[in-house]
Amino acid sequence: MRTPILPTMMLGSWLAISPALHAQTKLEPIPEPPPPPPGYQPDPALEPEVTIRDRGEDRVEEYRIRGKLYMVKVTPRIGPAYYLVDRKGDGVFVKHEGLESGLTVPQWIILRW
Repeated sequence: MRTPILPTMMLGSWLAISPALHAQTKLEPIPEPPPPPPGYQPDPALEPEVTIRDRGEDRVEEYRIRGKLYMVKVTPRIGPAYYLVDRKGDGVFVKHEGLESGLTVPQWIILRW
């Protein structure tokens, strides 16, 4: 069986370059957002209503706008939290592990040895 040398060499060179790149990175503070326009009043009906319930050892957070349930966050005692989201507003909830945008990254095989 052959030992893969190329990935080890690539990892070693990346570890050697990484601190140099990190040292060159300059962090700048984020500027303050501009104030809202004069006369703007937020619509309280558009603010989400959050109801938190403990069911056994799980925590369930229900998010509603204008009384309509659109998202449920479930935080189990063991394991990561997951979301149930009503994407179309038809009452059908789809499970998501996080609040990602739904973008799927292509995972092509480039090299196999």
